[in-house]
Amino acid sequence: MEIIRTIELLRKRVADAKAADKTIGLVPTMGALHDGHLSLIERARKECDVVVVSDFVNPTQFNNPDDLKTYPRTEAADCTKMEAAGVDYAFIPSVEEIYPEPDTRVFDLGPVAEVMEGAMRPGHFNGVAQIVSKLFAIVTPDKAYFGEKDFQQIAVIRRMAELEGFDIDIVDCPIKREADGLALSSRNVRLSPEARAIAPEINRALRASLDFARTHTVAETRDFVVSTIDSKGMETEYYEIVDARTMQPVADWAETPCAVGCVTVYCGGVRLIDNIKYQ
Repeated sequence: MEIIRTIELLRKRVADAKAADKTIGLVPTMGALHDGHLSLIERARKECDVVVVSDFVNPTQFNNPDDLKTYPRTEAADCTKMEAAGVDYAFIPSVEEIYPEPDTRVFDLGPVAEVMEGAMRPGHFNGVAQIVSKLFAIVTPDKAYFGEKDFQQIAVIRRMAELEGFDIDIVDCPIKREADGLALSSRNVRLSPEARAIAPEINRALRASLDFARTHTVAETRDFVVSTIDSKGMETEYYEIVDARTMQPVADWAETPCAVGCVTVYCGGVRLIDNIKYQ
């Protein structure tokens, strides 16, 4: 595995690979790698000749400076994991390398970016679009891999790719979980032992809602999930049941062939997200 810190060198490695008629898979990450990231890398390794993983905490997608400051950074451990997973190129640039000048681009991401995370974290998805569009332009991958834990983010990235004219296969990969159901997240390391003990109740509430939803309305199901999670000592920021394609809230199960419930919860002061598919 080669660690690359400059755009110029990464472009050269990509050009050489393409000249040899090799396919390229990109896994964008913010580091603090866990088994969820490794499952994306494994999928890319199976499907592509060359695997590039970016390891970069992108400042433009943080609307909370404290969140940016406390986001875990574990470069040495990340490199060990990437090498073991068969990554060809680990792209670990500085902020100055990616943003020599402030990125003032504003993307017309439309309705998919206006609800849930988009409403709660102003500017977040525009920052995601900025960094992913830069990575797509630098790496020009055949395929790019993203985890379904960030379900809304995938819809936003598809919209950005459409706007920018990127001909890239965006591959969404299933959520990886701990044995007790907690969705893997780089933020999990910040949970206290007490918070870690109750965090799996998020997924348990979502799973219980699958049966509940069969005989109840969307609104009743939403209230069931929120009250169940909050009763365990956590605080639900939002729970929305949305159309999987448009990310727009649905009022009736008949409105969509695929409804997804997306939740954000504060657990011991740590913001966790998860989701579940109803159809």
